[in-house]
Order: sequence, then C-alpha cells, then structure tokens
Amino acid sequence: MFSFWKKTADSSSAESLPEPLRQLLETPCHEAIPLPLSEIANIRLERNTLSLTLPFPALWLEGWLSAQCQTLGLSYKVQVNWQPEQPFAFAKVRQVILVASGKGGVGKSTTAVNLSVALAQQGAKVGLLDADIYGPSIPLMLGEAQSRATSPDEKHLNPLQKHGIVLQSIGFLVDPDNASVWRGPMASQALMQLVNETLWPELDYLVVDMPPGTGDIQLTMSQKLPVAGAVIVTTPQDVALADAKKAIQMFRQVNIPLLGLVENMSFYQCPSCGHQDDIFGTNGGLELAARYQVSVLGQLPLQAKIREAGDAGTPIALAQDNQTAEIYRKIAQQLIFTLYWQTRLSPQQAVEILMTDD
Repeated sequence: MFSFWKKTADSSSAESLPEPLRQLLETPCHEAIPLPLSEIANIRLERNTLSLTLPFPALWLEGWLSAQCQTLGLSYKVQVNWQPEQPFAFAKVRQVILVASGKGGVGKSTTAVNLSVALAQQGAKVGLLDADIYGPSIPLMLGEAQSRATSPDEKHLNPLQKHGIVLQSIGFLVDPDNASVWRGPMASQALMQLVNETLWPELDYLVVDMPPGTGDIQLTMSQKLPVAGAVIVTTPQDVALADAKKAIQMFRQVNIPLLGLVENMSFYQCPSCGHQDDIFGTNGGLELAARYQVSVLGQLPLQAKIREAGDAGTPIALAQDNQTAEIYRKIAQQLIFTLYWQTRLSPQQAVEILMTDD
C-alpha cells in the first residue's frame, strides 16, 4: 500500500499518517495536478504541521490542502515548498516558454504579462522577454514605458524588475516614438544580443512574448534557444484561428512542444445584467485545440478591466478575489505541471502526432 510514497531521510512513514490523510495523498488531487501527491512529493508530518516538497512551484496547494484537511476534520498547518530538478538550459535559465500567435491583436502580450505574474505568484523565479522588436509593448503594460536599460560594464544589460518578475525589452533601448526599420536578419540579431547580453538572474521560467507571424524572429528563437515549449494565443473568430493553425504547424516543424492554447475574447459579459454574447464566435479555440490535440489552458472574457489593468501597468493577475485573475492563475498552475510532466517523459514515451491539412 502507498506504493508511490517517496521516502527521504526526514519523511514521515506512511504508517504514521492518519488514514484520511493517507487517502487524500494517494488520490489524484486536482485538475492542475492529475497525480497523487504521494507520487511526486516528499511529505513530512510533524506535530500539527504538514510539509510537502515538490519538484515544481505550487504555492496554491497550501490553501487547497488546508481546506481539504479541514473537510476531513484534520487541523494541520500546511507548508508547500519546492526543490528544482531541472538543470539550467542556458545561462541561469531553466526553461524557456514562448507565447505566440499567428497574428497580432489577439492579446498575446497581455497573456505573456499576466502568465509571468501568475507563475511568480506560485513561488517561481520568472523573467519576461519582449521579443517583438518592431512593436514592443511590455514596457507600457508593466508601467515602465519611460525606463531605460542600464549597463554595469558597457557590454551587458541589467534587466528591470517589476511585480515580482524581471524583464527585458528592446523598448528599454530605443526611443518609444521611433520606429525600428530593420530587415529580418538585423532584427533577429538584435534579439539574440538582447537574450545573450542581458544579465539574467537565476530563473525557473523565461517567458518570451513573441512577435506575430511565423518569420525570421520565430525561426531564430526556435533554433538558437533551448525552448521547453510554446503557448498559442488566439481568439474564436475564423481569421485568428487560420493564423493560429500556422503557428501550431510552425512549432511542430521545428520540434517545439505545444504546451497548450489560450483563447482570449471568448465572450463578452454585460457588467449590468450578466448576459453573455459570443461576439467573435463560439468555441473556435476549443475546436482548433481538439483538431491538433492541444490542451486548452483557459478561456478569457472580453473585459474592459483587462485592458485597463494593462494600460495602467498593473496586470490584472495581481488582483485578489477577481475571476479573471483566477483564470490566469489556473493557466499558470496547469502550465507548471505540464512542463514538469514533460521532463519526466522519455523520448520513447513521447507520442508523435502527424497532422494533415484537410
């Protein structure tokens, strides 16, 4: 019994745990972690404190486990820690996540910013790179439009820090009123310099806000960075889905795993009466995800508060007791586990999916 228990020198023995707690830890616990915690965590019960150490960040589990224990009549103080197992992929960065779309205007940068904040809320060290050389929007969305990059030695760049994440953007190097009139190879070179010459601190995740399209910059990032996976952002209407298909096919061609799909502007909900209107269509993202066998990480409403928060430089994911912020947090939770599980699968276990254009 309790065959998944991971013993360490200071772990409690399975027999010493109350039966209700043992059953809780042996049962797949949550949609964001579809495995028993006993399979993936080192667990210690000492007096009234239940401590878990996971191989990935999941601070949200503290509240969830506390509530579950109370339901079972158990009064424990729950502590959730984590110990990274993933080695650095490059510099001091463990995993690189690309946030991409086939076209502009679908809320890709909004997703990248709020996802970065939500990942940091789980206890991860997170960086955000604005890879849109021609139209950097990350500085504005994080309230740093007037900030400029600094250098300690005239060779490297210091990243900025805001809302618990570190960030870098071409927008910190050029006048925001000027256009970057660069050919593709020049833009790609500038981006790689930004990546390699930034003094990144130790990061668990580097989220990259990709430019729209499937051109030079996308190929450069795919081929020259050890990318852990990509998140596709779309809206439900056909014109956005057509370009999202191209983004999916591009990442499959360069062998980058697809971590999931985020559907923005899924519906509009009237703030007065609560009526929902599918302005841009219904379930377009879900149908696209089903066709290409990609999981749907979340569906976001068309909501003025999301735009207002971005314009103010305070991403809505920072809000407490907010339904939209909670959606972003759930997206981050699923993404964290997906990245962890991906590292556990050997190449022999990975399934190759071949798609045809019908």
